[in-house]
Amino acid sequence: MDDDLIRQHLQELRRGTVVLACLLSLRQPGYGYGLLESLDTAGIAVDANTLYPLLRRLEKQGLLTSEWNTDEARPRKFYRTSAEGERLAEALVTEWHDIDTALARFTHGGTR
Repeated sequence: MDDDLIRQHLQELRRGTVVLACLLSLRQPGYGYGLLESLDTAGIAVDANTLYPLLRRLEKQGLLTSEWNTDEARPRKFYRTSAEGERLAEALVTEWHDIDTALARFTHGGTR
């Protein structure tokens, strides 16, 4: 099998999980670079050129809120999951569990 094809499908599979991981992680306020590090530590590798536009999009959709912290030498924008983002995260987690349960049936030889 072609490695590029595998990479393409893995990227497609991970795309939605990054949104969910951001919403879950940002239940506690965090800034972009810190989020990159925590996602990487959790095993979800995301490029900064992907993450920052995603954070702006989620904020524009009302799923994240943000504020600037200017107390430090360099101002940083902190993000937090909004109430609407919490509702979406709950729905996505429920769906994730349902899909995982369904796929387990196939991977463990149960259902065909």
